[in-house]
Amino acid sequence: MNMQQAAEHADGVLDDTLGAVVPAVQWAHETWTSGSCTVTRRRTVTTVVSEQRRGSFLGVVERFWKKNGYEITGVNKDKEMPAIFARTADGFLLTLEVGYRGQVFFDVTTPCVEHSDVAQPAAKPNGPAYSYGKIPTPNVHSDFWSATTAVPAASVPAPASPEV
Repeated sequence: MNMQQAAEHADGVLDDTLGAVVPAVQWAHETWTSGSCTVTRRRTVTTVVSEQRRGSFLGVVERFWKKNGYEITGVNKDKEMPAIFARTADGFLLTLEVGYRGQVFFDVTTPCVEHSDVAQPAAKPNGPAYSYGKIPTPNVHSDFWSATTAVPAASVPAPASPEV
């Protein structure tokens, strides 16, 4: 596998992960990086995920990652800035972090692979395409994810199944 192929695989992991979040959230590409043999792809969520719904959001992603055989390697249970870290069977490292004003960030870093040129991500954001590094703090309202009430236990959306 070369760096471009690894980047495309990382993009697929991000596509699948964000596709598992129901109802959908808006996201944009964040600056991606490449080293001598690795690539990191990043996406930033622009939908407001309220403090009351944050645990449910993280739970949806964690369950989806586990369902896909990803090993959860760490969990930061900080109330304001929680995070989940995982690894795929083929060595890709996944991170979900909540940052300033509850903004959600996803990163996927590839294992070291054969050096090659790497193209921009092909997936189109499901909201505005911001210039890299100029993504605003969460500003998109979701009737579900932005609600300031706790999620009733029976209504937490189940993660979507990946297409086979």
